[in-house]
Amino acid sequence: MRFTLFQLADAMQGRVIGHAPAGAVVEHLITDSRHVAFASTGLFFALRGPGRDGHAFIAEAYRQGVRYFVVCRLPNVETLPEACFIQVADTLEALQMLAAWRRSLVDIPVVGITGSNGKTIVKEWLFQLLHPDQHVLRSPRSYNSQTGVPLSVWQLHPEHELALLEAGISRMGEMARLAPIIRPTLGVFTALGDAHSEGFPDAETKLREKLLLFGSAQLVFYGADDARVNAAMRALGKPLFCWGTAPEADLQLLSADISDDQRST
Repeated sequence: MRFTLFQLADAMQGRVIGHAPAGAVVEHLITDSRHVAFASTGLFFALRGPGRDGHAFIAEAYRQGVRYFVVCRLPNVETLPEACFIQVADTLEALQMLAAWRRSLVDIPVVGITGSNGKTIVKEWLFQLLHPDQHVLRSPRSYNSQTGVPLSVWQLHPEHELALLEAGISRMGEMARLAPIIRPTLGVFTALGDAHSEGFPDAETKLREKLLLFGSAQLVFYGADDARVNAAMRALGKPLFCWGTAPEADLQLLSADISDDQRST
């Protein structure tokens, strides 16, 4: 979809500065000057991170044809005469605000997938099962981070009938920022494991943080054999569907045979 520069500035609560043609439109988001495509309709986000500041690559993106930029601080505008800037307090937060706004424009079922591991493979399995019958959007590769989720959601279009979006977190507070962007109608929790445990005081806290994704979900799917997960899911007070070997599982695994690294049930 195409949006005007001023629409996007409003969504990000930013201030437009510089050369802004009346018909300026944006279709693509750019976060890496090494991979610039569709420069004429691209919007470059000068993201800041450990050891990297996207503001240092504005001139390179401009050289490749990009003219629209989201920045925290203005560069030397005299060297970029055709550039237009949307100035914001925090470029990552602005990217996430924009994606949440983009999500609000699309009313389709969205499956939000999280867990310590298995997110991408579950997403791919679901895509293979569903895409022959529906026009499905899925997160590219493992786009489940603070930047990957917004870039995935930006790809939503009116023709999509379903979206499969994964969310990964590595520290406290991250899921609270991703949940409004994905806003799932259905949730899938894969498993609770040790991945990224160093970012949380304990496993139970990490689990609670991950489950923040499902605040908007109308139904959540999960494995019931982990007592911690089962208890936390029940505490959500939402409709649930669980699988596992436990007798109370909605889909109960009665037996499993493993031979030559292959598992059959």
